[in-house]
Amino acid sequence: MISLDFLNNDYEDNRPEAQKIAESIAIDILTGKLKPGQRIAEHTLCDKYAMSRTPIREILNQIASIGLIKLIPNRGAFVIGITERDVDDFFYIRSLLYPQCVKWAVERITDEEYSALEETFSFMEFYTATEDLEKMQKINRGFESIIYNASHNTDLERTLLRYDFIIRYANKDIRYPLNYLPTVLEEHRSIFNAFKERNPEAGAEAAQIHAYRSMLRRK
Repeated sequence: MISLDFLNNDYEDNRPEAQKIAESIAIDILTGKLKPGQRIAEHTLCDKYAMSRTPIREILNQIASIGLIKLIPNRGAFVIGITERDVDDFFYIRSLLYPQCVKWAVERITDEEYSALEETFSFMEFYTATEDLEKMQKINRGFESIIYNASHNTDLERTLLRYDFIIRYANKDIRYPLNYLPTVLEEHRSIFNAFKERNPEAGAEAAQIHAYRSMLRRK
């Protein structure tokens, strides 16, 4: 069942504790609080988060699976970190995958998923008018998540969500131009119109333009 829980202010607080801890550690790596080569001691995490070693090890395995730490037997977890080139690469790979995701989503979306997408886009229009950047960023992520889910390809969905998470925090200091919100709204409008018209090719083209412009905004 499609949920619009991401619109709630307390949505992130209601996530499973292990997920919140894994994301907190990953964010510390992406934002440079934890440096490349630094060892992450299990016992320190156990004390900090009041958890036993087994769930902490599972959390570290999750972080290793997205390439931010390396687990070395008998030595522990070490930060790999992320470079500017890595972020550029993630933007580029996403620009290749996202249009295909939108194309499949237009072809495969269910009525329930389309209703959720339509409602989310209406929130986009409202919060663009109120110039609420923080709320809009949250809604944008929800809009993309619905599309990822509507592609009905689990591997593609997981990959894009992983790239989005890394890009979001590794790129957190970006300064947005004054016309950012209305510009992004129109980019998403083109994507949404492709769903409304059931036009996969138009969706892929609109997604490609949005992804390319997202790369340019990073510069």
